[in-house]
Amino acid sequence: MSTQGTSRTLFKGGTLVTMDRVTAAPPVGDLLVENGKIAAIGADLAADGAEVIDASGSIVMPGLVDAHHHMWLGVMRRLIPDVDDLFAYIDVVAEKLGSHYRPLDMYLSTKLTALACLDAGITTVIDACHSSRSPEHTDAALDALDGSGIRALHMVGAAMDKKASSAHIPGDLKRLADNWNRGDGLVRVGSFGQFNLDWWRAARALDMRILTEFIGDLAALGSEFDEPGLLGPHNIFNHCTRLPEETWQRLAAAGVNVTVNPRSDALFGFDDESFAYQQAIGHGLTPALGIDLDTAFGSDLFGEMHALFGQQRSAMRYRRFRKERDVPAPISVAAVLEAATVNGARAAGLQDRIGTLAVGREADIIMVRTDDVAVFPVNDAIGTIVQAVERANVDTVMVAGAFRKRGGKLVGVDLPKLQAEVNGSLGHLLDASGYRPAGSGVHADTAA
Repeated sequence: MSTQGTSRTLFKGGTLVTMDRVTAAPPVGDLLVENGKIAAIGADLAADGAEVIDASGSIVMPGLVDAHHHMWLGVMRRLIPDVDDLFAYIDVVAEKLGSHYRPLDMYLSTKLTALACLDAGITTVIDACHSSRSPEHTDAALDALDGSGIRALHMVGAAMDKKASSAHIPGDLKRLADNWNRGDGLVRVGSFGQFNLDWWRAARALDMRILTEFIGDLAALGSEFDEPGLLGPHNIFNHCTRLPEETWQRLAAAGVNVTVNPRSDALFGFDDESFAYQQAIGHGLTPALGIDLDTAFGSDLFGEMHALFGQQRSAMRYRRFRKERDVPAPISVAAVLEAATVNGARAAGLQDRIGTLAVGREADIIMVRTDDVAVFPVNDAIGTIVQAVERANVDTVMVAGAFRKRGGKLVGVDLPKLQAEVNGSLGHLLDASGYRPAGSGVHADTAA
């Protein structure tokens, strides 16, 4: 797929939220896109043959960055919305259903999630794939990402079920790096390395980013990972709940990236009032937001922003109520939006290309309507984005200058066809596994 648009597009008269601390931009103005990049930002820009989009009554802002999402779970949407036991979750999604995934199921799940993300204003995703059952499964996921037009970092990781082998993964990384990490394509590959030291070494030899899900109750970062060159800004640690202080100090000293998932961290009871997001901030790190999974939630980063704001305020207020000293200040809406844009871009290693609106940056842009009765008047643009805007307000989505959503509709997507294919995939998984969600209302036609 083409990595960038070639036409000129002018967003005219919109409320500009650039998230860029250097770029001077009028609060209401124009933004010009040319050859997939932002060419100009200002007031009353000349169109000069560009296609003009009337952005009046809308906010023009950077695309959202979903910094942690298991996109292969797409067909399992809300399959276990009430689960609170991590190992019960693994039993269903990995042992019961995931073990029956064909490359086709991987393709359809990843495609469904990618398109749902685009529809919700997410232009970049770090795809945490802990189901890379074979090279063919990985290729299917990458083809789905590439075909969707989303920007993605696909992290290749071991499948969680006991039937799968991960022996192919270290050797397959070079093939994947050669195919996907050369040039400036939208889709790149990294390693979901967990705490496998050999996998970390293989990834570092290929200059890949390394993802590790880190829950302090279940794992520890051993001193063997202090090997020179292993721990650094190329690392992404997700969850980071209930980590000891010495571990936070090591992560901070290495300058790693931290991602948190407010809704799923609460769902599984991973976090407490020590609050991983706040721990990261307190140690000088810049935590980003991820959705994590669709088995309970949906591909909606606005929901994560709502949850982060509420959880941080609640946790810090509780600490103040207990008379703790030096309790961090309440979170601001600006900090929440930074976590969903700027910090996510940094986690993906794309901080020089996306996450803000500035001249020369990639044109990953969304336009959200503010004419909804729940949204207007816009007294504070960032507060409106974080606290009032929902996915239904996302009118236009552009990735590298190419439209992926216009007028509230995905571009070039046959939704009835996709729905039929996804239902067929779900039917295969249910038939092959014999699993039936209790009280789910799953109908026989899903197995057609």
